[in-house]
Amino acid sequence: MDLLNTLVDKGLRRETPTREEALAVLATSDDDLLDVVAAAGKVRRHWFGRRVKLNYLVNLKSGLCPEDCSYCSQRLGSTAGILKYTWLKPDQASEAAAAGLAGGAKRVCLVASGRGPTDRDVDRVSDTIKAIKDRHEDVEVCACLGLLSDGQAERLRAAGADAYNHNLNTSEATYGDITTTHTYADRVDTVHKAHAAGLSACSGLIAGMGERDEDLVDVVFALRELDPDSVPVNFLIPFEGTPLAKEWNLTPQRCLRILAMVRFVCPDVEVRIAGGREVHLRSLQPLALHLANSIFLGDYLTSEGQAGKADLEMIADAGFEVEGADEVTLPEHRAAAAGGGCGSDAEKAGCGSHAGGGVCGTAEASAPAEPRTDLVAVRRRGAGTDLAPNA
Repeated sequence: MDLLNTLVDKGLRRETPTREEALAVLATSDDDLLDVVAAAGKVRRHWFGRRVKLNYLVNLKSGLCPEDCSYCSQRLGSTAGILKYTWLKPDQASEAAAAGLAGGAKRVCLVASGRGPTDRDVDRVSDTIKAIKDRHEDVEVCACLGLLSDGQAERLRAAGADAYNHNLNTSEATYGDITTTHTYADRVDTVHKAHAAGLSACSGLIAGMGERDEDLVDVVFALRELDPDSVPVNFLIPFEGTPLAKEWNLTPQRCLRILAMVRFVCPDVEVRIAGGREVHLRSLQPLALHLANSIFLGDYLTSEGQAGKADLEMIADAGFEVEGADEVTLPEHRAAAAGGGCGSDAEKAGCGSHAGGGVCGTAEASAPAEPRTDLVAVRRRGAGTDLAPNA
């Protein structure tokens, strides 16, 4: 296909596709899916080889969030039967992190529910970062604490945080449909604060909330403009007890097309398969490793993930290898830039282009198969419980 050849050439040059080309990837047919995966896989292997980075989540504070994000089981008004607990102590969080690191993770993601941290919360997380790094000097630590106030990103950086995660989640045009207690601009501002403090920015999206293809392309192009070093791609987990519980819009094939589009738009960025991969990719998870170079190991914040041992076996069986602690994730030009962009300034200037590109197939019109509600399992182990974590 001319489209895929064009996208591979652009990806190898770190050149931005047009919006029409990105939309065309999402519109490809299932008959063309393996060609799409193979093309995006060339770009992935060019920048990241066959390495898979493992990340491990530690939920520092679960549930009881005052925000009303429709997708979230921890939201205001959620009746999902998730674990609810207040802040873990630093030694508890360090112990939880150790399980993931023993399983091969090189980054620990410290997450807390809520609108954003108070200064006292930043102190708590700073103590937790110290406790983890005292035991594991070389581990990467990413904090995800919500909207940041002035000076908080700098304090986290001084405490030893390496990165900060704050997802855009969906397009600016549809953001008000999923959240009313804060704005899309608030989220963009927090990513800017993380960048300005010298933290590696991590920002991604959630697919499957009823959005259009145009919305997915909008948010991915906005992410490219924001310049994160890593882009987590979440697939909505429709928790019973949340407003989006009936949104079962994804098929494994659709998920692969979304990951391929993200890879083409941000070719040299760490693309991470995040929440929902087991629920929506299912048996096609190994194919997704040809598109993304990073996954979460084991469980998520409020849901159970695939067994850590199964994750490691999947990576090996697919012909990939776990990225070592001594290996640098990002390509040399990005790592040297200390948080440099998806592409050059000149390339960013073309992020809004609508020119060129051809459609190679049409989207499948059939509805997804019966929802696999049996695959949505609430986390009952690890942080906040007396049971061993999954790693």
